[in-house]
Order: sequence, then C-alpha cells, then structure tokens
Amino acid sequence: MDYLNEFKNMISLRGLTSHTVTSYCTYISAYLDYIENTLYKSPEQVTCSEQRTFIGFLKESRGLSDRTVNCAISQIRFFTLYVLHKPWDPTQLPMRRFDTYLPYVPSQQEARTFIETIPDIKVKAMTALMYSSGLRVGEVCSLRYEDIQRRNKRIHIRHGKNRSDRYAILSDHALEILTEYWFACDRPTGWLFPKQTDPSRPIDTFFVSRHIHNHEKALGWPQRITCHTFRHAFGTHLYENGADLLTIKTLMGHKSINSTVVYVHLGVVSKNTPVSPFDLNGGQYA
Repeated sequence: MDYLNEFKNMISLRGLTSHTVTSYCTYISAYLDYIENTLYKSPEQVTCSEQRTFIGFLKESRGLSDRTVNCAISQIRFFTLYVLHKPWDPTQLPMRRFDTYLPYVPSQQEARTFIETIPDIKVKAMTALMYSSGLRVGEVCSLRYEDIQRRNKRIHIRHGKNRSDRYAILSDHALEILTEYWFACDRPTGWLFPKQTDPSRPIDTFFVSRHIHNHEKALGWPQRITCHTFRHAFGTHLYENGADLLTIKTLMGHKSINSTVVYVHLGVVSKNTPVSPFDLNGGQYA
C-alpha cells in the first residue's frame, strides 16, 4: 500500500483545501520514513510505545513547540483511524499542554503610520485591506474585482478559512488606496491582485509578507509585524472603539466566540478599564 497517498486521499475526502492537505502531510511523511528506516516495520506493526518514541525524536530533532507536537499527534491519530483502520487510545499518546501567548498588536497610530508610509502601492493596498477589514492574507490574495462592492461598502469573502462565505466591511480610506492601486496597475478585472508572472493566477502570500518585513526594517522598527498582525489589530482596535464581541466575531469570520475573546485581553479601553480597589478613594487608608 502507498500509505502516504492513501493518507492524502482520506484527507481529501473531507473536502479540505490542497494547502491543508499539504500541511497535514508534513509529519506523516517523517513518521513513515521513521517506521521504514529506523524501526524496519510496516505501519500496522508499530506499537504505542514506538509512536511515543517517534514523537520524542521529532520534538528533539526539530526543536518543535508543544503546540506543533500536538499537530503531529493529530496526524498520526488520523492515519491510524482512517488509513490503518485501527482503534486509537488517547491515553497512550496524550496531547501536550502548552503555554499561550498574546500576539503583538500595534497601536492604532502605529498601524496607520506603517500603512501610510509603504512606498509600493500594491503592498499598501493589500495591507490596508488586511487592517481595515480584518482579512487574512490568503483572503486578500484571493480577492476578485467583483468582490469589492463599492456601493454597499463591503467585501465579499469567498470560502474563507472555515469554508464559508462572509461579508467584510469596506473602509472609505482603504477604498481610496485600492482605487489608486487599480488605476496604477493596469485596472485588473479578474484577480484583484494577479501574479505578475502569470495574471491568470492570484498573487502569492509570501509577496506581501516579504514586503511587510522589509518595510518594518526600513522604518527601524523591531521585527514583530506579520501579515496576521493586521488582522489582530483590526479585531483589537474594533473592541477598543466600542464594538461588541459578536459583531467582531461576524466581521472576522470566526467559527467560535472563543477566538474573538482574545481581543478583550489585547484591547486598551480607557473608559471601561476597571480600577484596582487599592486605588479607590485616592488610595487612602480608612
């Protein structure tokens, strides 16, 4: 049996995107190589103890975080259940606990300064959309001309991360930048941001990512900003400006409110910031 192809076929039956299929195969390829060239066994013969040894080997040899190790365990679980058709005992290879860190979010002024000083109009337009509408970089790259609904002031997002359509808000200022880009870059009517070497395909995500890192370096800022930073900034700044969590959840296309709650921790809302009881009454002792 070609185990890797069978694994890909089973994942594809779930209707996942090709990018997700590739991502899911990352550690299964290493797992199958380990079984063949280290254990000299077939996958059906591998024991739970040997699976644990592989996970330890993978973590140490690649320096993986506990969160990434959990991804590898999930892939082995899927492989065991849906390719080998064997039962899975979660007590034999438990998921790891991991620390959760809050992402970096620039202030509203820093976000505006960063975007306004981008010299490349295409990169400026793409970054403005990520920040002003809370779009993922992949969603920006996949936009088509007809997705920009100027009259309704909204953007049609087709098949986002959760495989569902949604509408995002279209900022007036972002529309001005987008219009400038459109006239300056041959008025694209298919993909809004076509690939330069092949206009029949959308631009690659690493294009804008590379330019954002370069611009951050040009500004002399610490290397903290990524494409996803602007999506976090959108949610955080909406909350700071008074938007409720359900509205933010809808605009960002979150499947669960739990993904939206993080912006409560990231936001700085002066009028609603609680006062420590130690500072009440002027901090005076009774």
